[in-house]
Amino acid sequence: MVSARTGDLVVVGTEKGQVMAFDAESGKPRWTARVSSEVLAPPLVNGDQVVVRSVDARVVGLDRADGKRRWVYQRVTPALTLRSNVGMTMVDNTVLAGFPGGKLVAINGKNGAAMWEATVAVPKGATELERVADITSLPVADERQVCAVAYQGRVACFELANGNQVWGRDISSSAGLDMDQTRVYVSDDTGAVQAFARDGGASLWKQDKLANRGLSRPIMLGRRVAVADFQGFVHFLDVDDGAFVARAATDGSAIRANPQRVAGGLVVQTRKGSVIALGVQ
Repeated sequence: MVSARTGDLVVVGTEKGQVMAFDAESGKPRWTARVSSEVLAPPLVNGDQVVVRSVDARVVGLDRADGKRRWVYQRVTPALTLRSNVGMTMVDNTVLAGFPGGKLVAINGKNGAAMWEATVAVPKGATELERVADITSLPVADERQVCAVAYQGRVACFELANGNQVWGRDISSSAGLDMDQTRVYVSDDTGAVQAFARDGGASLWKQDKLANRGLSRPIMLGRRVAVADFQGFVHFLDVDDGAFVARAATDGSAIRANPQRVAGGLVVQTRKGSVIALGVQ
């Protein structure tokens, strides 16, 4: 079960394809809708609609007031894909979603039409397993660029307006990325955290002393980059050179869900069920 809250509304998606909306203050049910399959990623609540992604590669726009379906975007998926809770990012009325096969799509949030499609990674190899090149993490975007990374593929940045590629670099990541005004930060599948220049994609630094620790997506926090690991530690790196600045322990169990940015720091949830807030100065 996954959920999202915006303003006075909490929206929950379930493994049975139900989407339920509740009043944020009282918990009173407002409406229930159904999509075509399991919902693994938190819905997006934006303006007068709710956008839901189901595991069968469909994105559905629902009316915020009553849950009635407004539009559906659907695409064909490869025979073999990674099961993940990959979500969506919204900039104004543009929904940005990564898909199996290394595709990044910009969807018009008003009617569900595809505005553009870009290739983050091209599947390679002789077998279906070798050809898995799925985008399994959240795209990151601002008013001019959107960046995404693929498993067994690349990290790439595109112009938000038209999907033209700005740059791309070979790297494999199922954890994800984050960015600030000058850099893109990626947790790769070897356990290294890498930084690339947003203008051209030059490699700036690589912190490889966290190998095989099952790192989370990196989270930007001012002058720090935070990553969590399977032993319950949160590591803080300097944005300029990737050097370790601090480390915080939780309850000793894995942090599997991505850390969430909050005012003044971040929140993590461990496998044992602890919810821990950490401040950053």
